[in-house]
Amino acid sequence: MKFDLKVDFTFSGDVSSIKREIEAFISSYSKSLIRQDKSAKIKSLKIQKNSLSFDIVSEGSFRPHNVLLQMKNAISKEFGKKHHLGVREINIEKYKIGFELVKKPLKKITIPFADVKLEEKQATIMLKDVDEEFLQRNYIDRMITLVKEKVENQYYEGKGEFWKLIWESGEKKQVWLKDPTEEMVKLSWLKQGPTKGKWFYRPQAAAILKTMEKIAIDEVLKPLGFQEIIESSMVPFDIWLKTGHLEGMPGEFYYITEPATRDTEKWERFVDLTKITKEVPFDELQKNVSIPTAGICYAQCPVIYWSFTGKTISEKSLPVLIYDKTAVSGRYESGGRHGIERVDEFHRIEPVYIGTKEQLLNLREKLLERYKHVFNEIFKLEWRMAWVTPWYLAQAGKIGDAGNQDTGTIDFEAYMPYRGDRKKSEWLEFQNLSILGDKYIKAFNIKAQKSELWSGCSGIGLERWTTAFLAQKGLDPDKWPTGFRKYLKELPEGTEFL
Repeated sequence: MKFDLKVDFTFSGDVSSIKREIEAFISSYSKSLIRQDKSAKIKSLKIQKNSLSFDIVSEGSFRPHNVLLQMKNAISKEFGKKHHLGVREINIEKYKIGFELVKKPLKKITIPFADVKLEEKQATIMLKDVDEEFLQRNYIDRMITLVKEKVENQYYEGKGEFWKLIWESGEKKQVWLKDPTEEMVKLSWLKQGPTKGKWFYRPQAAAILKTMEKIAIDEVLKPLGFQEIIESSMVPFDIWLKTGHLEGMPGEFYYITEPATRDTEKWERFVDLTKITKEVPFDELQKNVSIPTAGICYAQCPVIYWSFTGKTISEKSLPVLIYDKTAVSGRYESGGRHGIERVDEFHRIEPVYIGTKEQLLNLREKLLERYKHVFNEIFKLEWRMAWVTPWYLAQAGKIGDAGNQDTGTIDFEAYMPYRGDRKKSEWLEFQNLSILGDKYIKAFNIKAQKSELWSGCSGIGLERWTTAFLAQKGLDPDKWPTGFRKYLKELPEGTEFL
C-alpha cells in the first residue's frame, strides 16, 4: 500500500518562536517511525504562527492516519510542559491511498467521503478536508475495505445462492393444479389489502394459518424443549447495525417515524387541512414527524439476541431454546410479490438457539427429525432439502456442503404443481434451518461460564407452510391427509356475501 498524507496541526498559540524545537522533535519522531517501517517518513515540514504542516508518506504496512492522534498527544505533552502550547485541531488537507486489488474492477466504484480511481488492479482513494473526529472513528480503514468488497462483489452479483441438494422425499401424487391464493380469493377466504403486499384472512384461511402455528409448536418446538418469549415488533437501528441488516438490506425495511410532538397546537393545521380536504396533507405531516430511528420487525432473531447483550449464561441453562410468535414481520418486496407466500407482511415463528457447537449440531439433527415428521407424516408433502449459502459467503469459501457442515443454512423446498413441471419450475422455499457460528454471539457480547457459544435460528413462515400444503393438497378438507385433519377437522363457515 502507498500512503501520502498532507496534514495541518493547529496549536493553541503562536509556535513560530520555538520553530527549531518543534523541528527537532519531529525529526526524532520521524526516526521512531522508520524503526516501525523503513519506507515511512515525515517531510515538507512548515511552521507558520500557530500551525504546523507536514506530509507523511509510506509504502509499507505503516498507516499514517493511525499515528496522527498519538503524534498529536506526544507534541502536546512535550510543549505543554515547556511552553503551555498544545495541538488544538487536526485537519487532513489531502490524503492519497493506493492499494492493490485481487481482481480487476468490472465497473466504476463510488464511496462516501472520497474519490476513487481504478486502473487495472490498482485502486486509489483521495480524501480532502478530513477532521480529527473522522480519524477517531476509524472510517479510513473501513473505506479501504469497502472498496475491496465492492470490487469482489462485482464478480458475484446476480449469481444467486450456492445450492446443493442433500435430501428429497420423492414424487407424490398431486390432487390439483391450481394456485391456492387465487382460489381462496374466489371463495372469499382471503381479501387483498388494505395496502400492497398485505392480506386479510377471513375465518377459513385464518383457521388454516393458526393450525400451522399449532402444529409447529406442538410437533417441532415443544418436544425439543423450546420456550416461548414475547418481543416488540419495532426494532431500533442500533440492533440492525450489530446484526448487519442495516447495511445488508436497507431497501427492504418498513421504517417507523414517531410524532415529533403531541402538542395539539402544532398539529392544528394538519387536523384543519384533513377536515377541509378529506385528504392526508403529507407536506404538513412531515413537519410533525421525526426522522426514522427504527423499523418494523424483519425477523425476530435480532431482538432476541439483543435481549442477551452482555449477559453470561450459566452452563446449566445451555442450550438456550426460545421462540417468538407474536412479532409480525414486514419486508418491502416491491415487484416480487405473489399470493400469500411472497408478501410485505407475514406471520412467523422464530426459534433461536444458543449453546456450544456440539449442542447445536445435535439440535440440528433433532430439528431435522421433527420437521421431517411434520412434512412427511402430517402434511405428506413432496419436498426436498438443500444446503444454501448466499453468494457473498460462497465466494469467501463458507459453503455448507458435505465437507463443511458445521455452519450454514439448510433450505426446505416444496414442489408447487400449479407452476408446472417439477424439474423445470421454481419450487417454494418454505422453511430453513441455520447455524451461524459465533457471528451474533460476538456482536452482542454474549458469554457462557466456561463454554464457547454458537447460535442459530430456524424461521417458520406460516404463510409459506400454508401455501406449500394447499398447493399440493387443495382446499377440500376431505382430501387432506389424516394427520393434518387431526388438527383441523373442519373449516369454519365464515360469512356469506350476497
